[in-house]
Amino acid sequence: MDSSEQSGKKPAAEGTCLLTVVSPRRGEGNSPTGIVGRRLARQLLAVGRDVRVLAEPGQCGGWPDTADVVAGSITRPLESARAFGGAEAVFLAGAHPSTVGDALALARRGGARKVVLLSSHGPEFEEANPPETWYWLAIEKAVEHSGIPWTHIRPSAVMGAVIEGSYPATGSDWPDTVRTGGVVREAFLDQGHYPFIHEEDLAAVAAAALVGGDYCGTVVEAVGPPLSTRSRIASIARALGREIGTVDLTADEGRAVWRRLGWPDGAVDVTLYALEEYGARFAELLRWTADQRPSVHDIIGRPPLTYDDWVREHIDRFR
Repeated sequence: MDSSEQSGKKPAAEGTCLLTVVSPRRGEGNSPTGIVGRRLARQLLAVGRDVRVLAEPGQCGGWPDTADVVAGSITRPLESARAFGGAEAVFLAGAHPSTVGDALALARRGGARKVVLLSSHGPEFEEANPPETWYWLAIEKAVEHSGIPWTHIRPSAVMGAVIEGSYPATGSDWPDTVRTGGVVREAFLDQGHYPFIHEEDLAAVAAAALVGGDYCGTVVEAVGPPLSTRSRIASIARALGREIGTVDLTADEGRAVWRRLGWPDGAVDVTLYALEEYGARFAELLRWTADQRPSVHDIIGRPPLTYDDWVREHIDRFR
């Protein structure tokens, strides 16, 4: 036990931060690690931290020049053991239950004093199931038993997921259909809602957890408010300066469209469920979001960015 643990002081990272990044995943609960990671790298470098990145093929480009990029995969950590050496804090994104123990052992031997896990809302639903079926909860439990101080971040859907092609399915084809036909086709068009956080804000939450000591042993609900499907379409239309046509699909029609686009059944089912559930329980779930402490606003020290902000930043994708 080091002196900071003996005194009760929570550790803060002062040296190299290791970020892990995987290729886009469409399975339910998977955030866009590349988009979030690149934002996080810039934020960490801006406050004087050294950044190392363990990135899967296809994710090795686009990083700040001063970041040390190691090609490899967090799902096969023993093949990239050198990435963990001297890393005082680890942003663990994209780990797999079968190999996360190896990654954590390497982090511990490399001198890690903190692990910030990019988790999911999956653990909330997995607890009612047998442990052998756990995925996100298995990763969280492994981190908690690693002997390294930890923070879990459970984000809502990330606005930039549409760019990287990761979960959720809602909105995933809008850049193409708006650009080519000026139309959005989606199930639960009128009542559907989905919670989103801007990737810049999610990265800022992660940066605060990595470099500070205030969130050790904490599950941070990095959630944005539930946004209606109609409001998201309206944001894009305002930025474009023109109307966007809409077609309200049945749930089965929406499922068929997303399957044709390559979305796995689990991701489709969860997306449809969330669109309907957040619409039906909007007031309750909006209050739940507002009641979370620490809130995203509390952590990052400013109001979270809005979907309008995100659309203005990326409107060329819809032109």
